[in-house]
Amino acid sequence: MRPHPALLGLGLAVMLAPVGRAAPSWQVFETARDSGHRLTPRSAPPPAPDTSAAARIDASVRFQEIIGFGGTLTESSAWVLAQLPPERRLEVIRRYYDPADGIGYTLARTHLNSCDFSLSIWSLTETPGDYELHDFTLAPMRRWLMPLLHDAANTAGAGRFKLVVSPWSPPAWMKTNGQMDGGGSLRGEYAPAWARCYVKFAEAMRREEGLEVWAFTVQNEPEARQVWESCLYSPEQERAFVRDHLGPALAAAGRSDIKLIGHDHNRDILKAHADALLGDPATARYLWGLGLHWYVSDDFAASSRVHAKYPDKPILFTEGCWEGGENLGRWEHGEGYARQMIGDLSNWVAGYIDWNIALDQRGGPNHVGNFCDAPVLVDTTTGEVTYTPAFYYIAHFSKFVRPGARRVASAGGPAGLQSIAFANPDGSLVAIVANSSDAAIPFSLTAGQDAVACSTPAHAIQTYVLPSL
Repeated sequence: MRPHPALLGLGLAVMLAPVGRAAPSWQVFETARDSGHRLTPRSAPPPAPDTSAAARIDASVRFQEIIGFGGTLTESSAWVLAQLPPERRLEVIRRYYDPADGIGYTLARTHLNSCDFSLSIWSLTETPGDYELHDFTLAPMRRWLMPLLHDAANTAGAGRFKLVVSPWSPPAWMKTNGQMDGGGSLRGEYAPAWARCYVKFAEAMRREEGLEVWAFTVQNEPEARQVWESCLYSPEQERAFVRDHLGPALAAAGRSDIKLIGHDHNRDILKAHADALLGDPATARYLWGLGLHWYVSDDFAASSRVHAKYPDKPILFTEGCWEGGENLGRWEHGEGYARQMIGDLSNWVAGYIDWNIALDQRGGPNHVGNFCDAPVLVDTTTGEVTYTPAFYYIAHFSKFVRPGARRVASAGGPAGLQSIAFANPDGSLVAIVANSSDAAIPFSLTAGQDAVACSTPAHAIQTYVLPSL
């Protein structure tokens, strides 16, 4: 395979049209700060008079397969949406997950037991010493979370919805600190019971709710001691839990079909967890791949380095948001999504799951005040729903890059643009171009021997689609 292409630049190699049939023309969709465009169709670009500096892609050089895009269905998001009239609530879900009218989401992440974006701390196994999990129950999820999970799954459609489930903490009685928040670790004597909780959860979701678990992550942010729900694992501790308990428990229950994702934390410690988990064959046999968050580090190449060492294990982005709960809905947050998504997807990341799909006007609710931004904000006092710039920036990827697409090689083009390109399973080609500068940037986009003249406005993102013949 050729060396990894630079992040900047793009172009597209196009299939030649059969004799007597006109080649398809580019479709262009634009979101721009200063024009009010939001996924707005634009005119097809004209032929470029000069192709000497054209940006190009070699669609014959292909990289990772794209699993899909999605968001996280937390108890907080479910509660916020439930404050809307039923049809307004369903409209938000449709705009995310409807395959025709929405922005193409197929992935969803939710939490096993509570997380910081829950209304309170709770677990599904509250009885201390219930080693055999006789009192395990999905009841804490049924008021807020379960209706959202069902509606998202039904909206996405059968066979398209993939649910990733992550624990923030085991129940308090299984931990060294005797509480779900504040860090602490899993007590060794309860490791078998905690592993059985994953199995119990998957079986109960299938039997009682008709919902399938597509993947588990081993632990959300295993090296973060938070004031909210958290549980600490060193790379070696995570390896031992997967190898000796969680992997065998899923296998013994006949649920090896459920993908198991390690790490689920930041780029700066990705290699340490990858080497511990994937460098040990006895552990790696249970793991599908690794999860990635964007906090702390912008070292996008970290995932390329891990891929080079463990090429058969996909890397899935599983969480990112703009933290702090201030200046919600800023344009810069949308631009930040484009920078992060292009950076990761250009470095072998195979799919993208955003954090909360919707939050209230404060960036909550959150039971510890850990507020943050979200692509959809709901004023629970007035009922106003705001689709922020982040929603549209994400949509420029999720609506046009379909599951099963392949990233393709790119080179050339002007400085100042971030870009990336993909080949969809139906043969269409997609190029995404982002400009966060204060001036429009012209460029020419190559398609075979021809080129078209393009320009990306200041503070804008464009998606170029070349339909299949």
